[in-house]
Amino acid sequence: MNLIRDEQHSLLTLIQRFHPTFQKIPAEQLSVWKLLFIFDGLDESRLSLDFNNSQVVSDVTQKSSINVLLTNLIQGRLLPSALVWITSRPAAANQIPPSCVSRVTEVRGFTDSQKEEYFRRRFSDEDLSSRIISHIKTSKSLFIMCGVPVFCWITAVVLEHMLTAEQRGELPKTLTDMYSHFLMVQTKRKKNKYQQEHEENPQELTEADMEVLLKLGRLAFEHLEKGNIMFYQEDLEQCGLDVTEASLYSGVCTKIFRRECGIFQKPVYSFVHLSVQEFLAAVYMIHCYNNKKTMVTKNFLDDQIINLPLDEFLHEVMTRSVRSKTGHLDLFVRFLHGLSVESNQRLLGNLLGWIKNSPETIQKAINNLKKMNSEKMCLDRTINIFHCLTEMRDLTVHQEIQEFLKSENRSKKELSVIHCTALAYMLQMSKDVLEELDLKHYNTIEEGRWRLIAAVNNCKRFRLSGLMKSSEEDPNRLSARELSETDCDVLALALKSNPSHLTELDLSWNQIQDAKALSFGLKSPNCKLETLRLKGCSLSEASCAVLGSALKSNPSRLTELDLSYNMVQDSGLKHLCGFLESPGCKLETLRLMDCRLSEISCEVLVLALKSNPSHLTELNMGMNKLQDSGVKSLCGFLGSPDCRLKTLGLSSCRLSESSCDLLVSALESNPSHLTELHLIYNYLQASDVQRILALEKSPDTKVETVKSVDGWTQLSLFI
Repeated sequence: MNLIRDEQHSLLTLIQRFHPTFQKIPAEQLSVWKLLFIFDGLDESRLSLDFNNSQVVSDVTQKSSINVLLTNLIQGRLLPSALVWITSRPAAANQIPPSCVSRVTEVRGFTDSQKEEYFRRRFSDEDLSSRIISHIKTSKSLFIMCGVPVFCWITAVVLEHMLTAEQRGELPKTLTDMYSHFLMVQTKRKKNKYQQEHEENPQELTEADMEVLLKLGRLAFEHLEKGNIMFYQEDLEQCGLDVTEASLYSGVCTKIFRRECGIFQKPVYSFVHLSVQEFLAAVYMIHCYNNKKTMVTKNFLDDQIINLPLDEFLHEVMTRSVRSKTGHLDLFVRFLHGLSVESNQRLLGNLLGWIKNSPETIQKAINNLKKMNSEKMCLDRTINIFHCLTEMRDLTVHQEIQEFLKSENRSKKELSVIHCTALAYMLQMSKDVLEELDLKHYNTIEEGRWRLIAAVNNCKRFRLSGLMKSSEEDPNRLSARELSETDCDVLALALKSNPSHLTELDLSWNQIQDAKALSFGLKSPNCKLETLRLKGCSLSEASCAVLGSALKSNPSRLTELDLSYNMVQDSGLKHLCGFLESPGCKLETLRLMDCRLSEISCEVLVLALKSNPSHLTELNMGMNKLQDSGVKSLCGFLGSPDCRLKTLGLSSCRLSESSCDLLVSALESNPSHLTELHLIYNYLQASDVQRILALEKSPDTKVETVKSVDGWTQLSLFI
């Protein structure tokens, strides 16, 4: 589609262009059939998709640009009954609005056991495979990357060569180390196969080697900046790359740079994996920096930046990369920092134009990373800072976190933002599932605690309640912080991941303006949540509709739900009752304090509880205007033999002596369960109080606690 992106088509002619067998199909037939369109590789597309201002096209014979046709098809304006299946790397997936997505499937790489299985199957030499597995396990970053099958292949190529060629020297420990050795191994294989040369220094790259690699690097860099991972003949020509000549470099051009022909018989080129493109792009940029070349990198480098000391240069590039919302430069800057290390500069030597940097300069670059202001960065960009430190062989943050985890007095140790980022990453990657993560227990600034949210996917109980932020107008005034869409996405991912460990989630006193992102996790069949607390989260009636729908679709595990201090209102509770009525609902605790409910909510709630009454043991509806008529509805449930309530909260609900009569009658008719009753701040007389207190002494009831203000004689003060 990239090859014809400038052409005008109707949907019918576009289909016929790709499927000539449809040439004689009438347009009317398309709307009759149930069609499935598969677009493979959204991240490879050079089409500009505008879902806000696109021309409306609803006729399959109406001509328009390719990107407009695709946009209308995805939005359902063209062939509303058609199904659209799109594959994409995560970085490009956000081009499609969530409103157009009904289902998402994540394709994952190797598990830890599959990583080992790959190496054992690849090598018949059991000793060699064991040595390789042992080595990658010593480096957390390498072991994690081996989840990508292509990286397993790269690792196997490099380590097999280094362990069997009797080469001395340190084995690769970082990602940059591995890719640097991989590039040299592939280039050396080319020589052995085609040139049969016996050089004094077989690791040294020739001028011809460097010319091809730098042209590939330029292609990689210029298109990485644009977000392109597929290339065409004109792209290669702009970089001066002659593929016919380059094909002689078999190890490079057939192993890491591929040529394919599509249905139009025009060649399409790509690197074997995006990480290879990112690595060669970094090689090219370091080469340009070391040789002070700006003529082909003007969009990213200029004379002022390229003449900066290395530490300032790296800091400037890092600052520019963090502005990316998709993170398309994350691995690139990670490689860039790794290539500044002396061992990799020496290995790639003349390809980089090696200039030895002083230890002081390297330490300044490391310090710059640790001091970067990450307050406005998304979590992934902050974690990438930690990765860059690893590539520069600085493990101090990692070691400090290890000491922190072993410490018995964690709350006394102050953590910086970069420490919190590293801690979140390490907790995520740990094989041990954390029992509880309560962000209030960490001694750090607000932004540091917020970074720890990422660890939610590897803990059982997660508490984010009560974290307030200072008001911009008044620093001494605290207010609830708003959970961003990204934060909710992280939480949702933890709920729907396979396996999901989260059983308790407390987000109380944080603003959740839109519960849609969270609901995606709640309705997942993988969700194992048992306790959900959302007190004071600014939830509205609309939020309750979304929440109720999600809980109804997956009702069987949740046993505690707290929605107190939200604008639920009667209409919002009606939506939630759909969940309570579900046959699979096993909710035991429901708290709805100060939710702007009236007596109408009592009627709706009782109907729902009577249809599925056997599990609820605690109901708190205090601080709502239920009045006597509302209690009358509740008593219809309390008097039912199916009622299992043990705790009932009706404080500050504008109840009078009439409610006392109703409660006493209901509890006497079904006396076997209720043990706790909250009635403070209501319009009750002393005689009413005595009647309720008498329930505690009655042999026919189990009421043990009746909560009120201190001393019943003071109750009249609140009438």
